[in-house]
Amino acid sequence: MTDAALRALLDKDAIRDCIHRYCRGIDRADEAALVSSYWPDAHDSHGAYSGPVSGFIEQVRKVWATGPRNIHNVGNIMVEFTSDTRADVETYFIAFQRGTGPDGVERQVQLCGRYCDLFEKRGQEWRVLRRTVVYDWVAPQEPPAQSEQDRFGPRTPIGGSYPDDPVYHIAADAGN
Repeated sequence: MTDAALRALLDKDAIRDCIHRYCRGIDRADEAALVSSYWPDAHDSHGAYSGPVSGFIEQVRKVWATGPRNIHNVGNIMVEFTSDTRADVETYFIAFQRGTGPDGVERQVQLCGRYCDLFEKRGQEWRVLRRTVVYDWVAPQEPPAQSEQDRFGPRTPIGGSYPDDPVYHIAADAGN
């Protein structure tokens, strides 16, 4: 294997890790993970919002304050390097989202689409510089009438937000 081929594999893995960090950040209300997936000067076109990533993150904070339930699943990550420091990346996603809107109504929706990203490498780190979210599927769903405890029953723990979700306690729980 050539050095260039090895570098490309390592860079693709770093890009995938960044995409996964974004998903954890959004789903677990982990602001540090979310912020670390974008460059500070990034631009995000995300549905109704289009502008600096700082505005997108502020919008996300407001949603987190309502206690939503989000799950993002990504796959089909295609990376095309345009230079040593830039890559065009298309990532397919499926997202299940439930939360209370500004009007006080709880809604649930399944979204499918793609993140069409320009990634940039600064130093040794890859992050999103420009994101356009393309929606290919939207399926509104009826939110469940039961509480999560009733629906999940003995299936615990139930996923939660940072820092309470079990993922943040893996190392601490290993000694038990």
